[in-house]
Amino acid sequence: MSESAVCIVGAGSSGLAAAKALKERGVAFECFEMGSDIGGMWRYGNDNGMSSAYRSLHIDTSRRNLGYPDFPIPDDQPDFLSHAQVLAWLEAYAERFALRAHIRFRTEVATVEPRGEGWRVGLADGEVRDYRAVVVANGHLWDPRMPDFPGRFDGHAIHSHHYRTAAPYEDRDVLVIGIGNSAVDIAVDIARRARRVHLSTRRSAWIAPKYIMGVPTDRWIAFMTRRLRLPTPVARGAVRWLMMLTQGDQRRYGVPRPAHPIWREHATISQELLPAIGHGRVALRPDVRELRGHEVAFADGSVERYDAIVYATGYRATFPFLDPNVFAVRDGEASLYRRMLPPDRPGLAFIGLVQPIGPTIPLAEIQARWLAAWLSGAMRLPDPETMRREVAEHRRRLVRRYVGSARYTLEVDFREYAGQLRGDMKRGTAGR
Repeated sequence: MSESAVCIVGAGSSGLAAAKALKERGVAFECFEMGSDIGGMWRYGNDNGMSSAYRSLHIDTSRRNLGYPDFPIPDDQPDFLSHAQVLAWLEAYAERFALRAHIRFRTEVATVEPRGEGWRVGLADGEVRDYRAVVVANGHLWDPRMPDFPGRFDGHAIHSHHYRTAAPYEDRDVLVIGIGNSAVDIAVDIARRARRVHLSTRRSAWIAPKYIMGVPTDRWIAFMTRRLRLPTPVARGAVRWLMMLTQGDQRRYGVPRPAHPIWREHATISQELLPAIGHGRVALRPDVRELRGHEVAFADGSVERYDAIVYATGYRATFPFLDPNVFAVRDGEASLYRRMLPPDRPGLAFIGLVQPIGPTIPLAEIQARWLAAWLSGAMRLPDPETMRREVAEHRRRLVRRYVGSARYTLEVDFREYAGQLRGDMKRGTAGR
């Protein structure tokens, strides 16, 4: 492969979309995947060691909103796919567009370094290859972020990244820390076998059902934003009232209502949490104040004894093959033009390094087409200073709109962001 080619790191849903987009534009590329097959996080037990999929995992985005625009998920699939069904669909995508021939499996990227006007990629086996650009698509949900609580816990403790089944928690007292989608899923899963499950949350969350009146909740959002053209905050506020009609006030179940409006954060999607609380299988606890051997002291002064803790406390966005002086996500912030390009590192690009209000997979596909348009010469980029101004303005919008938390530093609104990227591609010039 010549220095005029592009390197893609990772063959999950983002890397596959990048491969297809570059192939369609006639851009030469190679894709390196550390594991033995495609799929990334959707391959349960992936031998690349980066998948956080657990056995009971089902995606929270409904089928109609999940698929790539030119490769929708078939109608014979359920509303909410399991990890195995998502993987089968990705495998069909790779087969349909003949992508496997462009992927080198069992090949770890060890270093990515700028070299002249291009990039030098060092592989773990010692091979070195030069490219004009590198597209980083290895995901950002694999490096666990652990909380720093005072004290020490002497029981069994893992991060949710390593959770697979509820079997180890049979007849045990378990604390799950966090109230995001994974925390809630895991708490409900463990509650089927454990003696007692508590869920600790610092500031609670809006709990949204997967269905409202028999229709997936995200389809209501899509209808309001795409058909009715309502702004996302207005649409999400309307859905909150529909949630009230469907499941009632979450405070009735003992789940505090967050102090902030629903449009300022990601709602936690669960059809099962509130019934599990209502049946006594899961109970809420406040934030952890201190660990004391097998006991945990909470912010309200209560103390409970546990056999195990599962930390569902999110992930750090890290890239071991990149020198932090070249690029790093610092304090949760990624300084990227259009959420993809470091203004001062031409030829380096990221795909999927976003946390959207809306589905991630189809958004990564739009990012892939945007990158392919640029790398093929069909779209021009602005100068670095203009890029830096756009990054600063995006950061100001985040602060105004979303809750101040590491969880929201990669946030984008699907409709607004997708509109920006499509507008860039249509004009052939980014940023105007």
